[in-house]
Amino acid sequence: MKLKRVLASALLLATLLTLPARAAQASGAKGEANITPDTPMAKIRSNPSVMGAGLYTYNQEQDNPRDIRKWKDTTLREYVNDCTAEDCAKGLNRMIENYNSGIQITYKLYTDEEIAAVPTRQKAEIYYFPGSDPGGKFVLVIGGNAIHTSAEMREGVSTAEWLNELGYTCFVLRYRIGDQAADNAPLEDVSRAVRYITEHAEQFHVQPEDYAVLAYSSGGQIAGLFASDSDTLGYKAYGVSKPGALLLGYPVNNFFELKPVWGLLIDPYADGPRYFDYNVSDYITPDYPPVYHWYGKNDVTLAKMYTPAQGRVIEKALVKNGVPHIFHHYHNAPHKIGPGRGTDAEGWITEAVAFWESQTAAKAADTAA
Repeated sequence: MKLKRVLASALLLATLLTLPARAAQASGAKGEANITPDTPMAKIRSNPSVMGAGLYTYNQEQDNPRDIRKWKDTTLREYVNDCTAEDCAKGLNRMIENYNSGIQITYKLYTDEEIAAVPTRQKAEIYYFPGSDPGGKFVLVIGGNAIHTSAEMREGVSTAEWLNELGYTCFVLRYRIGDQAADNAPLEDVSRAVRYITEHAEQFHVQPEDYAVLAYSSGGQIAGLFASDSDTLGYKAYGVSKPGALLLGYPVNNFFELKPVWGLLIDPYADGPRYFDYNVSDYITPDYPPVYHWYGKNDVTLAKMYTPAQGRVIEKALVKNGVPHIFHHYHNAPHKIGPGRGTDAEGWITEAVAFWESQTAAKAADTAA
């Protein structure tokens, strides 16, 4: 009975949060693409086109009133960070222009019937950022998360802007986290996003094959498990196609001693497996997709999870299994920096997509031979 009340409350909250967007869409109101890194978050969220587009602009999954009041006068720069604010502002303006021109931004991943069966699925959605190359490959962007904190804007929108500048169409994923991540819900959301995009490839003007998954932090851990050929965790388990490449920024490989703590903090009463129980390196085989990955020597977040259990272990597994890859260990590249503007990692996305293109071209040549 208690569980039913909790689920009903969650569904009601999700419905209430969509009301402003529905109102903006119904009125046909359009906002200006005039966001800067110093624009207050309250102004961004009241922009009719941001509301109408449906982008999730919070980073607290619980959306509690105390945090909303606390952050409403915060600037975009303060809300995300210095490294991502410029790209995030540009990405938001691009999204506003797309919305104003009639492009739908938000797509739900589950049907009404599926959401009724599992109400937490209401939160799973993708945000469409079309590129300038019709019929080109697409990128699925997965931000990190920390208990109840997500990064759709900080890592998602900022990365989408960088990819759009390179001509690529990309989709930013909002997936279930925190106490909604049981039964490997994030992996289900990733696979559903891939399925939705590939099944609507013509509508989105993308090719369904050889897509890339670009992910950060714990999102990188989720992506790393999804990319495996595991019959229980990987893309095969969900009946979708294999990624053409994984492009990972400061990925988590192993939650190490935090695993039991993470479980207690997130969902102590939940049944079923959770992605953070697994190590990406344990699922890397010779059939793993090509990987571009990096992290910084001054990454304090990875240090808290024991740095030697993270990127270096992924690197060893890739070498051992002969997986094509590129690895960088930057001197100055903290956590949560996304595209990495102003750090040693700046420009990594450009190099990463070039690597992805080279790998898919090599595969095509081998197939044709």
